[in-house]
Amino acid sequence: QVTVEESGGGWVQPGGSLRLSCAASGSIFYINRMGWYRQVPGKQRELVASVAKSGDLRYGDSVKGRFGLSRDNANVLEMNDLKPEDTAVYYCTAEFWENGHFRNAWGQGTQVTVSS
Repeated sequence: QVTVEESGGGWVQPGGSLRLSCAASGSIFYINRMGWYRQVPGKQRELVASVAKSGDLRYGDSVKGRFGLSRDNANVLEMNDLKPEDTAVYYCTAEFWENGHFRNAWGQGTQVTVSS
């Protein structure tokens, strides 16, 4: 079993930066991929960024060039040049191997609000 917990959300003005952190615990050896998704009311949860043990790094189209997720430290999401449309609840997720298949652990989410 793997659990994850986010921290670091808050309010920031447009153009500002925030850093989100994700703490993973439990059977972390079996984690294959870690990443971040976000969701606003009435919309589907969307990919922000994720990185696999293989080094495969993926970003959502709307954050490319502004957000950064390190292959060496997948637990920290650097968000730069934030826009009001980045306002959402951000969720950390870990894909891990258990009992012959992959499962996903999700955190409770942390609110990010971008406004002036």
